[in-house]
Amino acid sequence: MFEHVAVRGEIVHLDTTWQAVLERRNYPAPLRNLLGELMAAAALMAATLKFSGSIILQVQGEGAVKLLVVECMSDLTMRAMAHWDGDVSGESLAELTGAGRFVITIDPRDGRKTYQGVVALTGMSVADALEDYMARSEQLDTRFWLAADEHQAAGVLLQKMPGPDHDEMDPDAWRRIVHFASTLTRRELLGLPARQMIHRLYHEEDIRVFDPQPVGFYCPCSHERVAGMLRMIGYDEVRNLLEQHDSVEVDCEFCNKHYVFDKVDVEQVFSSEVAAQVPKNLH
Repeated sequence: MFEHVAVRGEIVHLDTTWQAVLERRNYPAPLRNLLGELMAAAALMAATLKFSGSIILQVQGEGAVKLLVVECMSDLTMRAMAHWDGDVSGESLAELTGAGRFVITIDPRDGRKTYQGVVALTGMSVADALEDYMARSEQLDTRFWLAADEHQAAGVLLQKMPGPDHDEMDPDAWRRIVHFASTLTRRELLGLPARQMIHRLYHEEDIRVFDPQPVGFYCPCSHERVAGMLRMIGYDEVRNLLEQHDSVEVDCEFCNKHYVFDKVDVEQVFSSEVAAQVPKNLH
């Protein structure tokens, strides 16, 4: 937090969390970096959640990159995946995705209503798209600096909070703080420890630094969740699948876990529904 001015910041470094994603799928380098930047951004945004739940960032493209999805829970556990088709060439977001949409979903786990915002993809980077989204949907001045490579992903967020009294005391604060952050190189963003980065940028500012929070990879998929998905599909549809194959197989695209349901498994999945259909009175 910047004292005496209405500006807050977040810094994230992902190393083992990012490696856990890369171990599960081999992404082309440009797509890999794009996904890493989106992961860093999700962690930065999830750190501000004031409730138990998750934030989901989606990039839906019409170019070689079709889909990027990152989910970050309020406890800062994360998962991510991407789809692409054909040759992935280019470096910028626009080159990789073409036209498309940027979707942010806030999913509380306390009974509150799920919120979803959708805007057209704009800009040349994930940071550009996020800044445009925040300006349109949240009306908050927000800046992102994001980077990723084969080893780690990192990001910085700065946000101007409502505070007219502070602005009158230091009307140049936001411009000055953003200007210094803009001097960060990609190498510094990926390599500098957080406190060293803060000192490098803002040693003349009055800043309050909070204790770091751990970030980790976690995928909540399970046999029970997949069984629930089969129930949503319906008994007749699943039985039709079994008539064509000896089993129903499901792969989790986030963690690559493989789930197999044979005929006995399927009957057990739907046993409660079948039992409910049996008449209670015998004649």
